[in-house]
Amino acid sequence: MGRSALSAALYWLRDLTLSIFIAAVVILFIYQPVKVEGTSMMPALVDQERIFINKFVYRFGIGHVERGDTVVFWFPGDPSKSYIKRVIGLPGDTVAVDQGTVQVNGKALQEDYVPVEYRDRLSSARQVIPEDHFFVLGDHRSSSNDSRSWGPLHRRHIYGKAVFVYWPLERLGPVR
Repeated sequence: MGRSALSAALYWLRDLTLSIFIAAVVILFIYQPVKVEGTSMMPALVDQERIFINKFVYRFGIGHVERGDTVVFWFPGDPSKSYIKRVIGLPGDTVAVDQGTVQVNGKALQEDYVPVEYRDRLSSARQVIPEDHFFVLGDHRSSSNDSRSWGPLHRRHIYGKAVFVYWPLERLGPVR
């Protein structure tokens, strides 16, 4: 092998190593591809859809979990399972569900993302969301296992925010 061929191979190897390193950093710490399993977030997210989650946004106190965020978290009842739900109540909020109508701090929450056919008529008692906890609900209320069943979600369980649908292509775009 000539000097220029060896040089080219070393440059190629360097570039490949750097590319793998950057991809690993992005996947491990920033964006991670995830497959949606289940129907609890329909119509915003559908079963078997592929999305990217931002794992960096809530780390190190950089970003704050906000009402309306679609978060990915380890299910408190079984940390080997990952769930995805919408944040409804923030720490200090008073949340109640009255025959399917969500009330936050005494006011009915406008939920344009929940179609009429996905609503239910369930109620849950009024509760104040503790510090470092969030009240989360699926958009498909009649098929969602969420804070109405197991209570507010502790911040430590949240590991990402759903940001972008990449498959199927006809649903390509930001998470709604």
